[in-house]
Amino acid sequence: MQSLEQKTELFILPSKMKLSVLKKDGSKGSSVTVDKTVFGIKPNESVVHQAVTAELANGRQGTHSSKNRSAVRGGGKKPFKQKGRGVARAGTIRSPIWKGGGTVFGPEPHGYDTKMPKKMRRLARRSVLSDRMSAGDLVVVDEIVVSNGKTKEFIEILKALSLEGKKLTILVAGENEKLFLAARNIPNIYVVESTSASTYDLLDCEMLLFDKAGLVLLNDSLTAKS
Repeated sequence: MQSLEQKTELFILPSKMKLSVLKKDGSKGSSVTVDKTVFGIKPNESVVHQAVTAELANGRQGTHSSKNRSAVRGGGKKPFKQKGRGVARAGTIRSPIWKGGGTVFGPEPHGYDTKMPKKMRRLARRSVLSDRMSAGDLVVVDEIVVSNGKTKEFIEILKALSLEGKKLTILVAGENEKLFLAARNIPNIYVVESTSASTYDLLDCEMLLFDKAGLVLLNDSLTAKS
């Protein structure tokens, strides 16, 4: 069986890159032309870091909360008189120094939304794709078809591609319910539409597995002017 380095051949043209496309049985198939500005640039690590930080921050709910002294129930009445008991004065049982009282400077609900310019988000994904390409961690298959949605059939496809046991992000052209059903029981396999994949999705794996149509869609979206 061919190694991954032999399977993913790279031909450099003036502004395009021609990638070999495999069949799902692992044999060599056709080829696909992609833009060099997407898969052949020098990675910008700083922008990639900013993009991943922003994506992880935007994934936070920000619903953490605690009760301060005004939110704790009860305590409207002064618990005991000011003088005469030989103890410290107290005005409410909701005081933070009392058991069951309010929390001082506790967490409050707030948003973590972080915005990045569109060009920077695209540059981050192009940087990761270029790095994956140069490292040989990107495989393109003509199509990923799991006819009955069974995990067993999908595992056979991974074996043929020498990808069994690897942490994969699988990028497809559109919603593929049978592929999702077949892959959901396998650890470290994530299926996502190629145009919806984030920078973190592209990084958080050992290998990227594309179907041909998904690769073309992602290439076109990252080279679009608008």
